[in-house]
Amino acid sequence: MDAALKQYFDDLVKKNDVVLFMKGNPQAPQCGFSAQVVRILGEYLPAYESVNVLADPAVRDGIKEYSDWPTIPQLYVKGEFVGGCDIVKDLYAKGELSKMLGVKEQEVVLPAITITDAAKAALLSAQKDAGGEPLHLNVNDRFDSALDVGPREPHELEISANGVVLYIDKPTAKRTNGLKIDFVQGPQGAGFKIENPNAPPRVKQIAVKDLKALLDQGRPIQLFDVRGPDEHKVAHIKQARLLDEQALQDIGRMAKDTPLYFHCHHGGRSQRAAEQFLAQGYKNVHNVAGGIDAWSQEIDSSVPRY
Repeated sequence: MDAALKQYFDDLVKKNDVVLFMKGNPQAPQCGFSAQVVRILGEYLPAYESVNVLADPAVRDGIKEYSDWPTIPQLYVKGEFVGGCDIVKDLYAKGELSKMLGVKEQEVVLPAITITDAAKAALLSAQKDAGGEPLHLNVNDRFDSALDVGPREPHELEISANGVVLYIDKPTAKRTNGLKIDFVQGPQGAGFKIENPNAPPRVKQIAVKDLKALLDQGRPIQLFDVRGPDEHKVAHIKQARLLDEQALQDIGRMAKDTPLYFHCHHGGRSQRAAEQFLAQGYKNVHNVAGGIDAWSQEIDSSVPRY
């Protein structure tokens, strides 16, 4: 490694108690793994040193050699390399990260959850099939929920509801007060249904047939095409307007609970656009699944495919 670059890294990690090498910055992370570590550190620290490795290829490659670690983000505390995203999450779950950072761990209040009789029967049956191993509930930082069976970890907390004992880690405890677990029969078979009032709003997917039904009601809806003018000219839904500067200004004046609908060619770009509006506080945001290509195939064949 270049001596000057090594000195740069030495100075950073030795002169700052906490340094996070990441993609983007804490205000705008540029990858999901960096965002996860930023959210965790934000629970403990009002500020810390961060380095955007995307700003300099030499730094991006050099920190991997300096740490002998192949991925980003990378966390240093008090001059010592801690690890990447998975290691930080594990330390956080075990309550060890706060000690490393020198901050007091907040007391965790056990959440109150509801388990229906149907869910109780299904959980106890799964536990019996697994030889009586403990049941676990995990809710990650994206509020995705998972139930599984396996040995209890030393750092896990015990909660009980409707005669069922579940083990959870501390991050899950902070995200699950009021959570409800049910077991229901759906179109594709029976399964657990978990409702979590703490989860942030998500982009709702709307099928083109359901969008058509809304439009057929004759009421104006806020439907936006996130593609460029050239693509819009080739193929468009009559009621959709381009997401141009004027449209952005108009949305900015709308109430945060206004239903917003976004579409693109196949649904990918509009999903990302919808997520941006969710981040701005809009709570009723929809993505048209399959985009205008699905509209052409399922609703209106006169709309050209391209």
